[in-house]
Amino acid sequence: MQCPLLYRFRVIDKLPEKPSEAATRGTLVHAVLERLFDAPAVDRTAPRAKALIPGQWDRLREAKPELTELFDGDPGGERLAGWLGEAERLVERWFSLEDPTRLEPAERELFVETELDSGLRLRGVIDRVDVAPTGEVRIVDYKTGKAPRPEYAEGALFQMKFYALVVWRLRNVVPRRLQLVYLGSGDVLTYDPVPADLERVERKLLALWDAIRLATETGEWRPRPTKLCGWCDHRAVCPEFGGTPPVYPLSVRPAEPVEAVQGRMEPVRSEAGQPVAPEGP
Repeated sequence: MQCPLLYRFRVIDKLPEKPSEAATRGTLVHAVLERLFDAPAVDRTAPRAKALIPGQWDRLREAKPELTELFDGDPGGERLAGWLGEAERLVERWFSLEDPTRLEPAERELFVETELDSGLRLRGVIDRVDVAPTGEVRIVDYKTGKAPRPEYAEGALFQMKFYALVVWRLRNVVPRRLQLVYLGSGDVLTYDPVPADLERVERKLLALWDAIRLATETGEWRPRPTKLCGWCDHRAVCPEFGGTPPVYPLSVRPAEPVEAVQGRMEPVRSEAGQPVAPEGP
């Protein structure tokens, strides 16, 4: 949805991407918040959470040795110390937004997968699922960045509606609430979905998958320039920056006339959201 050519580079060409400090810090903070719930409720304090950071950072580096490249050229460790300090501040801010001593998540880092009637398979990992004694479900996702402006809130909620759709189709339960916790700005964004919302998301995903299948068959993956291009690892092979993409690794067939496919592409043009990773060619 953000950029078809970037999707090709990541999913089909599988071009490597350098780890970023921001994304890695997000992974670290997520791991800390997940592990904190291993402790009894009374011990879920900010000092305990911050104390988990060094150990979780060690585990991350062990699992992904390439992360050590993030702090090359930092022999004194000043950059690393500042980076870990920011992770501490994000973790501490969470305690001003939620009280973990009063929460008992039903699931943490829950992998969900379902297949729609169309045959399209959807999957994802949900940060936290809370279930009330009455059976109502709340889906919670942590974000280490800042909350979007109101006019961009719909794009931010797309990921959560995606999760809600998967849970609905998988368990026949519409989540009562979707909650985005923005640790970077200290905001909480909530939304209460209804079946009609999730049906619209399903139609949008089907249209998006039609567009992906068409681009896969024809090899027509067009770049979609935005302000996010400045953070892209693939500018050297992007036509928008004078680059040439790698040779397309799949066989192609002639494209249909533009007017025949335009209607299929239209539903996925306007709204930016989190990338979706369904199975496919």
